[in-house]
Amino acid sequence: MADIKTPGYAKAGLVNFEDIPVIDLSDIDTDQGRQKIARELVHTAKTIGFFYISNHGISADICAKAFAASRRFFALPSSDKSTIEVDQHQRGWMAQGMANLEGSKTYDAKEVFFWGFDVANDDPDVIAGLPMVHPNQWPDDVAPFLRRDILPYYEAVLDLSRKLLAALAVGLGQSADMFQAAYQKPLGRGQLVYYPILNQEDIDAERFGAATHSDFGVLTILMQDDLGGLQVQRLDGNWIEATPIEGTLVCNIGDLLERWTNGVLISTKHRVLNRAHKSRFSIPIFCDPASDAIVDPRDFDPDADISTYPPITAGNYIMGRNQRNFAQYENK
Repeated sequence: MADIKTPGYAKAGLVNFEDIPVIDLSDIDTDQGRQKIARELVHTAKTIGFFYISNHGISADICAKAFAASRRFFALPSSDKSTIEVDQHQRGWMAQGMANLEGSKTYDAKEVFFWGFDVANDDPDVIAGLPMVHPNQWPDDVAPFLRRDILPYYEAVLDLSRKLLAALAVGLGQSADMFQAAYQKPLGRGQLVYYPILNQEDIDAERFGAATHSDFGVLTILMQDDLGGLQVQRLDGNWIEATPIEGTLVCNIGDLLERWTNGVLISTKHRVLNRAHKSRFSIPIFCDPASDAIVDPRDFDPDADISTYPPITAGNYIMGRNQRNFAQYENK
């Protein structure tokens, strides 16, 4: 990996695979295999909140087409991308300078295309105004390839997330179908993310591609390119590099799953810095339940003190976090 010198504000150690393990999903569809994987997932989700997954079942061709479509889209002129400028439902293209994560010194150096579970204008949840439920803004006029090449990957990831959540439920002593009802119509938020080359102005501003944050939702499944730049904070406060591993995806626990499990599983802070001499791309899918799904820690712990984690609907929580982190909600 050809890097510029890592600036002092973004130092991190090399990954130790005891910290971020690679979990083999080959046998996840068998009872014995799921039990073993469930134990590994829960142990890791309790101690670091991040893990790689191998043999996940999503073909290399589907992954490659999704990445290629992302690169083609971000290479378009801004005048084309702005035809689907991001809205308050978090759909469409967000230009650089509009993401300023809570607590960061400056905006993030990235562009993002947002989409979610496809619904029509006359969908009952749209009519009811449920947070984060809205038709997507696909750039079919300027980039007809995007919808075609992204959706197969997106749908495969959502299918995979249901298997991972079933295994996590089993590992936590619950039924494998614990999450099933909440995922009949998931939010399933997706992002294509483009991180431009870091320049001196960025370094002087101590700017990240994505400043330190935890993810808002339940479970994130990330496909990153081979350039590196994702950094994860260990429980002792030190930062480590989540180095790309060919053929794997990176997963992490989000805030809603930490709440749901009464703090048993941890939502770990992480950040991104593009140190390479070329553009970096990633595709995170935030595998979140239905907007009106109630996240209640008593589902996992009947004795949970709900003053710590009050029950909340998934859509309201995520929308609240969006409003504090993205510029399209300002002065509205």
